[in-house]
Amino acid sequence: QVQLVESGGGLVQAGGSLRLSCAASGSIFSINAMGWYRQAPGKQRELVTTISGGGMTVYADSVKGRYTISRDNAKNTVYLQMNSLKPEDTAVYYCHASIRYGITRDYWGQGTQVTVSS
Repeated sequence: QVQLVESGGGLVQAGGSLRLSCAASGSIFSINAMGWYRQAPGKQRELVTTISGGGMTVYADSVKGRYTISRDNAKNTVYLQMNSLKPEDTAVYYCHASIRYGITRDYWGQGTQVTVSS
C-alpha cells in the first residue's frame, strides 16, 4: 500500500505565499513523475505542475513564474511553493505520484484546501 500525505494548505491574502508538501510512504521501489493538480468549485480538476524523476518540470500557463515545484527523492516528497497568490488560485490541491513497485501505478493525495482572499 502507498499513501500520499499532503500538508501546508490554508487561507492567505492575495499576494501572499504558501508552501505545500506531499510525502509518499509505503511499498515504493521508485517514483517517476510527481505533481500537483487542483480543482476549484464547479470546475474540472486541472494540472498545475509536474516534475519528472530527473527533475524536468512542466507548469500550467496560469502559474508560470509564480509557482515552483521541487522534490526530495531521499524523502519521497514533493513540494509546491506558491507565491503572488491570486483569488483564482483558490481550489483543493491534490498531490499525484506515479510509483513503481512491481508495476507502476498512479496515486493521489487526499487534497488540501488553498483559499486566497481578495
